[in-house]
Amino acid sequence: MKDLKPYSEQFEKVIEIVESAKERAYRKVNEELILMYHDIGEYISEQSKNAEYGDAFVQKLADFFAANYPDLKGFNRRGLYRMKQFYELYRDNEKVSPLVTQLSWTNHLKIMSACKSMEERIFYMNMCIKERLSKRELERQIDSGYYERYMLSQKPQTPAIEQSKRTTGNIFLDNYVLDFLNVSETISEHDLQKSIIRNLKDFILEIGKDFTFIGEEYRVQVGNHDYYIDLLFYHRGLSCLVAFELKIGEFKPEYIGKINLYLEALDREVKKENENPSVGIILCASKDDEVVEFALSRSLSPTMVSEYNLKLIDKKLLQRKLKEYIELAETVSDGEQNGYT
Repeated sequence: MKDLKPYSEQFEKVIEIVESAKERAYRKVNEELILMYHDIGEYISEQSKNAEYGDAFVQKLADFFAANYPDLKGFNRRGLYRMKQFYELYRDNEKVSPLVTQLSWTNHLKIMSACKSMEERIFYMNMCIKERLSKRELERQIDSGYYERYMLSQKPQTPAIEQSKRTTGNIFLDNYVLDFLNVSETISEHDLQKSIIRNLKDFILEIGKDFTFIGEEYRVQVGNHDYYIDLLFYHRGLSCLVAFELKIGEFKPEYIGKINLYLEALDREVKKENENPSVGIILCASKDDEVVEFALSRSLSPTMVSEYNLKLIDKKLLQRKLKEYIELAETVSDGEQNGYT
């Protein structure tokens, strides 16, 4: 057999063409499938308004499919009601129309059943598209209250924290849930780091799929001293290096000086000319926002301080906090409009 190595680059190009075609074909098939479910849902919805049929129409249609097309999956009574719900939920919604065909039907079903508001549904739709979430990944984000945690991270903060949020693209959460690590609350920082490395795929899902892992205990040299960054990533959207420092206790002001040193070393020795200044994330078990504000007020480097939880947060608690925040924001807004502030 002839040596094919000289042709490997050309062959890889052919593979890229094949994979790209397969991806386009999958998207087209999925688009047509979703449009079919939408059209069936619309037809069922209209027929169900007829007093002669009512809800019995869905059952009769399900019986018809069972008798004549027994191998056709998803056309039982429950499946047909879901198509009807799908149509009625999103009809005449201009924000949703461009999104629906970009999601799989299984992801649509999860969003419809688990989300309480249209804002939450649209949030997860956009997340599915941007992050290309599988069914399991979407379920994990919904179960961990990612929407609630994201929205609570958007609430106004003190000036220094707000400045840090702006310089880091406002993409980082105040709270990360690391339940997938399956570790005890008394874990050491070293073991926490190693556990994250073992569960790197889930960690990147939690912090965002735009992150690319570069290394653990990444060495930077300052003068005659070596320093080691716990976790180093690259963020494609921000076009910058992101250094994670892991702390098992409460945030302390001296952590800022250490992360500033790391970021300066990265910018001088590692960052490329076309990249943005490096960003630091201090991940702590807890934090006092007033202490964080004071610590960040003199910091020149873009740094965020976030908490982590090793267990799932009670979703009802997150929903209650978000409801209180929204109500407070609406009260403040009404007061401003009426000249009370």
